[in-house]
Amino acid sequence: MSRRIAVIGTGYVGLVTAVGLADFGHYVIGADIDDGKIEKLQKGIIPIYEPGLKEYFKRNVDAGRLKFITNVDEAIKNSEVIFIAVGTPSKDDGDVDLSYVYSAVKTMGEYLNDYKVIVIKSTVPVGTNKEVTNVLQKITGDNNFDVVSNPEFLREGKAVHDFFSS
Repeated sequence: MSRRIAVIGTGYVGLVTAVGLADFGHYVIGADIDDGKIEKLQKGIIPIYEPGLKEYFKRNVDAGRLKFITNVDEAIKNSEVIFIAVGTPSKDDGDVDLSYVYSAVKTMGEYLNDYKVIVIKSTVPVGTNKEVTNVLQKITGDNNFDVVSNPEFLREGKAVHDFFSS
């Protein structure tokens, strides 16, 4: 059974995840606030090199299972499952900067229109799912979602292989 999936963030992890999920037969929307990145992806220009990615990308775009947009709210509204795959850089003190994660979560909270499974793919510390749940409950006033973890495990240069082999 195919699902409608949004992947918020089209960097290294998000792009490989979106392409891989589309190749499993799901309808995937890759969404990002970076207009330039999305414009390139819409033209078939892949901003990273990863062995095999170009072939999977082209096959799934051509099949209509994979598209890229900057309208994050559209991706949220039109998906059953939402992956958060945004950057989590280190702060100067070594802690993880979760500002991109919480920005995506706040946007998500504004546009949740029915039950969603929210998958945290970004690298985050223990306890983040609980905090994400709390933030979403405050915004939405309900529990019409579940938050789960799917930790990032892709090795650079082996990401496509890792995605399909793990």
